[in-house]
Amino acid sequence: MAAMRAGDFDRAWAINDRDLTRRIAERTPKHEGPRHLQHIWRGEPLEGARVLVRCYHGLGDTLQFIRFARPLRRIAREVIVWAQLELLSLLRNVEGVDRVLRLHDGAPQADYDVDVEIMELGHALRATQRCISQAVPYLRPGQCGSNVGGRTFEAQNLHVGIVWRAGDWDRRRSVGLARFAPLGDVPCVRLHLLQPTHVSERPLSFPADDCTSADIADVAATLTGLDLVLTVDTMMAHLAGAMGVPVWTMLCRDCDWRWGTGTNTAWYPTMRLFRQRRAGQWGPVIEEISSELRKIVRERTKERVSMEAVGK
Repeated sequence: MAAMRAGDFDRAWAINDRDLTRRIAERTPKHEGPRHLQHIWRGEPLEGARVLVRCYHGLGDTLQFIRFARPLRRIAREVIVWAQLELLSLLRNVEGVDRVLRLHDGAPQADYDVDVEIMELGHALRATQRCISQAVPYLRPGQCGSNVGGRTFEAQNLHVGIVWRAGDWDRRRSVGLARFAPLGDVPCVRLHLLQPTHVSERPLSFPADDCTSADIADVAATLTGLDLVLTVDTMMAHLAGAMGVPVWTMLCRDCDWRWGTGTNTAWYPTMRLFRQRRAGQWGPVIEEISSELRKIVRERTKERVSMEAVGK
């Protein structure tokens, strides 16, 4: 994880190679124990093989690593993705994916030569930082046939979709919805909710429109109409990043390895990272975001005035 955090992929793959060698020497069973802890790929060659890609982890993990389907398909005979139900309509349109199957607790209904967990693909393909960043965008929701009811956003405002709640398994990543209220005071900024709110979460006067949907493909289509997505570290960050949509991701102090240490990430070139300076303190992060939004609004206003002057 330290090597991955530093973006030193060569070192990361070398470490993984040692682990792979140990697994083979110990004859660790491939398909025993809890599903997310099973050892799958053992270094078997992928060239010319029918490869089953198992998506055992979170939705965001699948969205992040499905970028490797295209380079995998260049060497494999077939790429079959065994994935979460919520993502099937999106994954069917990813270049390099031949088939998608719905993930369940039983055995996959497919013939294959080798199976690999999706988060192992970077190692299996010896991915470099350059190929990782050049892959984006690799999700294109317009090809999914989704319909968001013709939703449009007026041009004079800066439209920002917000996501504040991460999974309960790591509540440090979540931000109380009320903390976003000051962003609604920024002139010409219009906030849009991208995830459903519980009654206890939403302040009575919270300034935001509801753009939620139970269908991730519909949400993805909505993102294409927004100017910016503002999200905590959850699936939506990966969805927006994989689509090449401008996205600002709010990170807790001790964040996941994949976000490195800077304000940008090779995984998603259109993403900017905003980090807690002290654990649990989101106030300064919101203040920084508010300041940056005001800068964008000022620049847009200058551009509009300049264009109007040229028109006259």
